[in-house]
Amino acid sequence: MASTFSYQQAFARNIGWVTREEQERLRGKRIAIAGMGGVGGVHLLTLARLGVGAFHIADLDTFDVANFNRQVGAMVSTLGKPKAETLAAMARDINPELDIKVFPQGLTRENLPEFLDGVDLYVDGLDFFVFSIRQATFAACAERRIPAVTVAPLGMGAGLLTFMPGQMTFEEYFQWGDLPDEEKAVRFLVGVAPAALHGAYLVDPTAANLSERRGPSTAMACQICAGVAATEALKILLGRGRVIAAPRGVHFDAYRNKLVHTWRPGGNRHPIQRLAMKIVRRRFLQKGMGK
Repeated sequence: MASTFSYQQAFARNIGWVTREEQERLRGKRIAIAGMGGVGGVHLLTLARLGVGAFHIADLDTFDVANFNRQVGAMVSTLGKPKAETLAAMARDINPELDIKVFPQGLTRENLPEFLDGVDLYVDGLDFFVFSIRQATFAACAERRIPAVTVAPLGMGAGLLTFMPGQMTFEEYFQWGDLPDEEKAVRFLVGVAPAALHGAYLVDPTAANLSERRGPSTAMACQICAGVAATEALKILLGRGRVIAAPRGVHFDAYRNKLVHTWRPGGNRHPIQRLAMKIVRRRFLQKGMGK
């Protein structure tokens, strides 16, 4: 076993799927990830194993027992510890040469310019119900021409949306504006999951309630999301492979063994989306599903 770390040796098994020159390019890339919970933490570790060399990460939360079912950094040994610092240490344990800037106060409008400074890609790992700073972050990415990726954990699958510079923006797709948070939640849920593959096997509908800001989750979905996000990152950072950008998206569901490509011109203005939002409002808001 090697006694010292070697970047080339550590990521040699990537070669073949990427060239040596591409691996060095990944080493020089910087990715910003907001949120180190269910998807954000495993995004970071997966991208670190891909050989990406620098990260900006933000999270103000600490680990709790309720995180154990899905969050890669949540263990008995990390209870009560800051998520961002914990995940930074785990990533450095993979690659001690990593350049990681930690934003332990979380992502705010005040530190957003610093958070996005010099980054090549933004990967969304914020909690589903974080609306204001998510909206501001995607808007800043569009303004700075930074590609932005969000992969939503849906049941036992993942819904991918990518926002590329010069193409449809997050705001144009989701149509959030100054709407109240409950309506943003409806539009986000419908927007990230136009195919709604996961809805067919929700066995306890009372577990989901947008008004109370709660919903079920699985580790499988978070792991799938990380694979999808890292693959999308590879394609964007290396400039190869087809990038499917909004208003097009992809939803893969491992439980149902289904892959669906979605296309919603106009985003949530699309007639199918408007109908879906009516259904979601009736089932998920106020009294919650199944009540």
